[in-house]
Amino acid sequence: MTTGLLVNIDVHDLAKAEAFYCEALGLSVGRRFGDAAVELVGGSSPIYLLEKPAGSAAAKTTSQVRDYARHWTPVHLDIVVDDIHGAVARATAAGALAESGISTQAWGQIALMSDPFGHGFCIIQFIGRGYDEIAT
Repeated sequence: MTTGLLVNIDVHDLAKAEAFYCEALGLSVGRRFGDAAVELVGGSSPIYLLEKPAGSAAAKTTSQVRDYARHWTPVHLDIVVDDIHGAVARATAAGALAESGISTQAWGQIALMSDPFGHGFCIIQFIGRGYDEIAT
């Protein structure tokens, strides 16, 4: 049985990542784990930033290595906010790249973004009943 969700984000520069995520998302440091990891709190789940060098092995079962250039993955973060325009402005001021304008869907508004470490994320503001607007 699942009891919670932890988010882990690999970065090549822990200090830069901590500054970005705290400024961009309004998070704060919960705990530090030596020089290579930090817990950020203030959202619905803690986010752990893990310093991993570029070019280091991603796993023993693959030949892939960590690459912090912009990359796509089918798993990403959706950051839910009450004010999407303010949140996008805050994230871009902190160094995020807005990869799309804010678009409106039946369930809310969304902006596609990426962080300075190549990871994509979305900023979402629900309207009405949120995803229930399109649920069948």
